[in-house]
Amino acid sequence: MTKKAVVLYSGGLDSTTCLAVARSEGFQPYALSFRYGQRHCVEIEKAVRNAPLAGAAEHRIVDLDLRAIGGSALTSDLAVPKNHLGDDAIPVTYVPARNTIFLAVALGWAEVLGTFDIFIGVNAVDYSGYPDCRPQFIAAFEKMADLATRAGVEGKGRYRIHTPLIDLSKGEIVRLAAGLGVDFTLTHSCYDPDPQGRACGACDSCLLRLKGFREAGIKDPLPYVKGRIRLDD
Repeated sequence: MTKKAVVLYSGGLDSTTCLAVARSEGFQPYALSFRYGQRHCVEIEKAVRNAPLAGAAEHRIVDLDLRAIGGSALTSDLAVPKNHLGDDAIPVTYVPARNTIFLAVALGWAEVLGTFDIFIGVNAVDYSGYPDCRPQFIAAFEKMADLATRAGVEGKGRYRIHTPLIDLSKGEIVRLAAGLGVDFTLTHSCYDPDPQGRACGACDSCLLRLKGFREAGIKDPLPYVKGRIRLDD
């Protein structure tokens, strides 16, 4: 019998690759997305289109209004930084406790589904300084999951948070995605797209994405706003 796995699925490049990895490893993916008040909600549209094509057994979207607490350029009126990457400081695009919140909901669904496997596309190599993308955070959450759930307390299993991309560069992620047949046109990475959904090409996420495609020797097929800095030109 195929094992089920909950896959945190934003519709971005990393989470789409993560879903493909879960399927390639023999898991039946249950995709979980969040409409949390993010300014880049076009990613949800991509996720809805791609989830069934990518082999998700089910795709659920949970509404969480993180704009109610703000604290991030993605969930408030703070400006998204442009044309700047490589600073060691945690950027304003960090959403307070986002992965903790998302993993908590994924944990609940995993317990309902009777699975102990959760996939998340965090990365600790080419990432934007987010504290909830680090291996230490993932290890701590796994321990908490075993203590916080009925299934864990009753000894039915031990939860595992799969992070297949955590030690990969963005270029390696792009190559992995290509090898798994990921349709790049059905992914979205930009934090600040224009009204037509085109990527800005200048935010942290765009710069990292374009860097990855350049390193992989693959052209990014997504449309970008004209006049923005392009790393793959």
